[in-house]
Amino acid sequence: MFKKVKDPRITSLISEVAEGRKAELLGEMMDTIMRFGRDGASVADLKLYNRAMRELRFASHIFSEYQGVRKIAIFGSARTKPESAEYQMAQAFAQRMVAEHYMVITGGGDGIMGAAQLGAGADKSFGLNIQLPFEQKANEVIYGDPKLVNFRYFFTRKLHFVKETHAFALFPGGFGTHDEGYEVLTLMQTGKSSITPVVFIDTPGGHYWDHWFEFVKNNLLAEGLISPTDLNFFRVTHSLDEAAKEILHFYSNFHSYRWVKHHMVVRIQRKLTAAALEKLNTDFDTLLAADQITQTDALPEEAADRHLAHFHRILLTPHRRDFGTIRRLIDAINNSETEPS
Repeated sequence: MFKKVKDPRITSLISEVAEGRKAELLGEMMDTIMRFGRDGASVADLKLYNRAMRELRFASHIFSEYQGVRKIAIFGSARTKPESAEYQMAQAFAQRMVAEHYMVITGGGDGIMGAAQLGAGADKSFGLNIQLPFEQKANEVIYGDPKLVNFRYFFTRKLHFVKETHAFALFPGGFGTHDEGYEVLTLMQTGKSSITPVVFIDTPGGHYWDHWFEFVKNNLLAEGLISPTDLNFFRVTHSLDEAAKEILHFYSNFHSYRWVKHHMVVRIQRKLTAAALEKLNTDFDTLLAADQITQTDALPEEAADRHLAHFHRILLTPHRRDFGTIRRLIDAINNSETEPS
C-alpha cells in the first residue's frame, strides 16, 4: 500500500522523470529524505545514508543493461594461490558456466575471485569490490572494467550479490566466504529472498565443506536449531559437473516466482500434464495452507511483468514457514512430466 505524498512540489518534480507506480515510489523516497531534515538527523547519519543511496543507484545502473542474463556469484578465499587445486577448479567452473550462458559475479579480489574472473573473462564478469584497509583490491582481470563496482559498505554490496544472482557457488574460504554463504541460506530460509541453487564445491578428496556439513548436521540440526528441510537449500559436491548440473537442472523448467498476496505464482517454461499436477498435490499436500496446486495464466497483478507473460503458471497457497519444502517443490516441478510443445 503506497502512502500518498501530499507535497505538490515533490509530485511536480517526480512527474518529470516517472509516472504510475514508479512515480509513487520515487515520491515516497523524496518524502522520506525531507523527513530526515525535519527529524534533525545528524551530519554523520546523513553522510552514511547518502553514500549508501549513491552506491545502490550506481550498482543498479551497472546491472540494468544485463537484466536478461542469468548470473552466478562465486565466493572463496582471497588468499588462495594460483597453483592450488581450488584456484584451478574455480577458474574451470567459471569458464563452464559462461559456456552455459551465465555471467559471473565475484567480490572482485584475488584468490578464488580472481580465478573465477580469469575463467569467465572480463566481458562476462562483474566485480563487486569492497574498500578495505588491507587485502582486498581489484584483480587484474576486472580492474578498469566498467562492470567493477567499488563499495564502501558491506550491506549495499551484499544486497546486490543477492538481488542480481541466480545461483551461488562457494569454494573454500575464510570468514567472508562463510558470511556470504550463511547470509544467502538465512535469507532463503526466512523467505526474505528468492530461492536459488547453492553449491559448496571442494576438490576431489578434500574435506573442507564435508567438515562444515558435519557441523551443520551434528550441531545445528541435531540441536533443533534448523529444520531437516533446511538442508534442501544447498548441495556439497567435489565435482564441477555435479555443481553445474545442480544449477542447470534448477532452471530446466522452473523460471521464477513471485508472491501475489498469499498466493505463490511459479513461472514455468513448459506446462505440466494433469497427472503430474495431481502428483504434486499428493506429494506436497502438507505444504498447502489452502486450495490445491493449479495451473493458470498470468494473474492481473502481474500486468507490469509483460516480459514474463508468455510463461505458464503454477498457482498455490503454501504455508510461509517452510521454504525448504518449497525448494523441494521446485525440484519436483523440474522432474515432472510436461505436455508436448
